Amino acid sequence: MILRNIGILLTIIVGIEHIGIMWLEIFGKPDLQAKSFDMDVDFVKQPAAKTALANQGIYNGMLGLLILIVFFFFRMPTLITVWQLLLAFVVVVAIFGGFTASKKIFVVQMLPALIAFILLFF
Repeated sequence: MILRNIGILLTIIVGIEHIGIMWLEIFGKPDLQAKSFDMDVDFVKQPAAKTALANQGIYNGMLGLLILIVFFFFRMPTLITVWQLLLAFVVVVAIFGGFTASKKIFVVQMLPALIAFILLFF
């Protein structure tokens, strides 16, 4: 039960993290975006890159919000199943992002989601 509770807490943190990533992708200053996403600051300042980051940001934000609000719509054990599904999505997308965008994604996004996913089985 303790491991599952840690998994629940970590799942909530993953949801909050994705809302934070949304904020950074949509509203962050170019210098911070470039540093956070391992991109050249001149690239991040381009209108097309800003649009792409904002588009990606809304996806991250909605995923984070969904992870958080399902808590109010489902009861155990359905809640755990829904969270596992959403965390599996995060893991798969983070694997793709880690290989194609930045290796930091493996640690920052994939690892917490994977650990939460596993702990929710206990």
